[in-house]
Amino acid sequence: MSPASRSDGAMFANILEKIAGDVALAFSYQAEDVVVLHLLKTFVTRPVEIFTLDTQKLFPETAAYHATVERFFNVRIHARVPDAGATRQLEADLGQWGMRHSLANRHRCCKIRKVDPLESALVGKNAWITGLRAAQSVTRSDLCLLEYDTTHRIIKVNPLADWSEQEVFDHAARHRLPLHPLYGEGFRSIGCAPCTRAVGPDEDIRAGRWWWENPEHKECGLHLRPSPLPRGDK
Repeated sequence: MSPASRSDGAMFANILEKIAGDVALAFSYQAEDVVVLHLLKTFVTRPVEIFTLDTQKLFPETAAYHATVERFFNVRIHARVPDAGATRQLEADLGQWGMRHSLANRHRCCKIRKVDPLESALVGKNAWITGLRAAQSVTRSDLCLLEYDTTHRIIKVNPLADWSEQEVFDHAARHRLPLHPLYGEGFRSIGCAPCTRAVGPDEDIRAGRWWWENPEHKECGLHLRPSPLPRGDK
């Protein structure tokens, strides 16, 4: 293990030990989440719930990868699904591709399939761990290691906040961590099938997400401008 990952892992563990109450890791099938899960299993001794948001619009490869990750780390990843009635009404109103017709439609889809299930998953939790990195997009450039999410009223821990994409993949390769198979097909960010595509070598890492929208709009509502906290705050 590299000195950087040892340092980051120890810092990560120290932060979590100082947080009282229940903590959860949101696993979204990105390479970053696999690295965070590896740091969690290597350095952290306290219990942490692991959950994912099953939007019911994921790629077919994602289900098999979910099982692969559970086996590799010997963990249970709890799937949070959207409300069935809400999704039926959404599909009746928008059809298969209606989320592409306007920003409002896409936000509505993300709210039902992702934001509302996330809020349910975070009930009773004091902290939420993510795999976000500041370098991922213009909407995340001011990301901090430790933040307070005012929307969900919860501490947010971003252990890879200052990592580069190369550092993520180097760590995964060094420890032979399983990666989503779509990375091998040109994807650099993996989400719902209707809203994610492969990207070219010269494109931005998030170019394949909601590619018909402007870069400053490329968030689903899960991560909204939290307030930074000094390192070590509870």
